[in-house]
Formats: sequence, structure tokens, C-alpha cells
Amino acid sequence: MRHFPLPGLVRATLAGAALAAAFLAPAAHANNVIVLNSGEATLSLIDETTRQVVATVPTGKEPHHLMPTPDNSSLIVANSVSNNLMFVDPKTGKTQRWVQDIEDPYQIGFSPDRKWFVSTGLRLDRLDIYHYDGKDISIAKRLPLAVMPSHIAFTNDSKTAFISLQVSGEVAAIDLPTQTVKWKMKVGKVPAGLWMTPGDKYVLVGMTGADYVAVVDWRNQKIVKTIPTGKGAHNFRSLADGKHVAVSNRVASTISIIDEDTLTNVGDITGLMPGPDDMELSADKRYLWVTFRFAKHIGIIDLTNRKLIQTIAVGRSPHGIYFYNRAPVTAPNGA
Repeated sequence: MRHFPLPGLVRATLAGAALAAAFLAPAAHANNVIVLNSGEATLSLIDETTRQVVATVPTGKEPHHLMPTPDNSSLIVANSVSNNLMFVDPKTGKTQRWVQDIEDPYQIGFSPDRKWFVSTGLRLDRLDIYHYDGKDISIAKRLPLAVMPSHIAFTNDSKTAFISLQVSGEVAAIDLPTQTVKWKMKVGKVPAGLWMTPGDKYVLVGMTGADYVAVVDWRNQKIVKTIPTGKGAHNFRSLADGKHVAVSNRVASTISIIDEDTLTNVGDITGLMPGPDDMELSADKRYLWVTFRFAKHIGIIDLTNRKLIQTIAVGRSPHGIYFYNRAPVTAPNGA
């Protein structure tokens, strides 16, 4: 059979159809789970009920973390390499607007009083502090903060932000009203995720270069305890019971459950795919969803028996995860 070349218009039409098929339009669901695929510059929308990917939406380059606006009207996607923020509808994943010239937004967070919007510049060795008036974001101070500022936690009074510095192995305390560094202290190898215990008593630090969580008495700038977890202790998520917080162990491929009162590891979730990272909790508090950075999948853990019950294929290097119908976060350092 002879094959004839397609006319240019037909070729263009087919190419456009192929491109459209690659990025499905967001579906009109109010229970979409949003997952950032850092290695593909996309976000995946997953229907929480059917647990099926219903859309793939392009983002900027290297979207790592995301956070809702204080009024929950938008979900902010931080595109670290594109130097911008993408605002999407938290219910549907549809793009609302873009904010340009936000340099290297790796991790982002709002202070509890909603006055400050903070962004760590992982590759620029800098912390950017912005004014936030409920809609507009404007720079207040660019603060040099070497080396590799990563995760953020706030005191409940919004006076202090804590920043982990991955390469220098420190935690920095930032005075938000004056936008100055109050102090730095050594905590260990490759500190990453930060978590405030109830009453702002301690800062928990996930030691990604080790196998434990450091308990920091931040008022006296000293480590009072270490909690054995698994190799690559990385990020935290409250289990919304007022007592426990989960920590993902990226190298060990486990998740540890920490009792916030006794500061002990009360159990590990095993049998996971490689590289558990960010986590999100369902509104009924039964299921913990987790991104597997090294496996192109997210997983769903049943907390009644602490077993992985399902995995869902997404894009390359899935990182941040969020869904509108979620359990509340019981600490002031956000999603």
C-alpha cells in the first residue's frame, strides 16, 4: 500500500489534537487531589472518590511546593525555576492567575496572622519576605541565608519563622517584624522539614542526612533529644488528632509516627514505594496520601492498619500534594 504525505493543515490539526490529549482539561470536581510533578512541570488532578487521574495541567518549571491562600480561594503553586507563582482553583485545579518575578520560590508559607508571605530560595541561598494584604504580594526584604534554605515553620504569634539550611546543617530563626536573622544553630546533617509541637514548645527537625528527628528547644537554642525514625527523615504532616505527627523517611522508604507529648516514635509504616516525601490527610482522618519522589506514583495508606492499600501513577518526581476536602492541620506551619 502506498502512503501519501498529509497536507500541512491536516498535519497541524493532528499535532494539535495530540498536544491537547497530552494535557486533559480540568474536570469540574470539588474533590480533586492536586499533585505537583516537579520533574515534568505539570500537576496531576486525581478524583479523591474514584482515585483516578482526571486531568494533567502544565505549570511552570520545577513546581515543588504548594499552599492555599488563607481564605482557601486559591492554591498557590511555587515554580522555583520559572520564578513565578501559579494560582489555581483548589477545588478544580483550573488556573486563576500568575504572579511573576517571585525569584526561586522553593518552599512557601503564610505567617499565622496572614501578614507575611515567606519564600525560601533553595538555589539562591536567600529568604524572601513579602507583605500580603489578602490579594497582592509585595517584597519587604530579601535576606541572604546560606546555605540552601529549605523548609519553614512559624511560631503561633507570627513573630518568628524558622528556616532549615540543608548544606550548612543549621536552623535559622528569623524575626519577622524586623526581617532580620535572630540566630542560627547547628542541628545535624541535611536538615529539611520543620514542625512546631503544641504550644510552640519545640521545633522538630527532620534530618534527611541521618535517621532521626532532632527536638530543638528553640528558646534556649539547644537540642534536647533525638527521635530515631528511618534514614532520610524529611517532612511532616499532622494526623489531626492533636497527638501525633507523621514524618516521611525518604531513604528508608518508611513513614514514622511521632507522639508529640512523649516525643517518641510509636510506630513505622513500611512496605512503601521509594522516596516518600510530602503527605496529606483525608477529611475523615482515615487515609494518608503520600508522594513517592523516586517512583512516579502517589500512595494511599489506611491509617486504621497502617498499610499501603493503593498506588496511583502520576508524573516524574511527584512532590507537593493537596486536596480541598482534607483534615485540618493542627499546627501553625501550614500544609
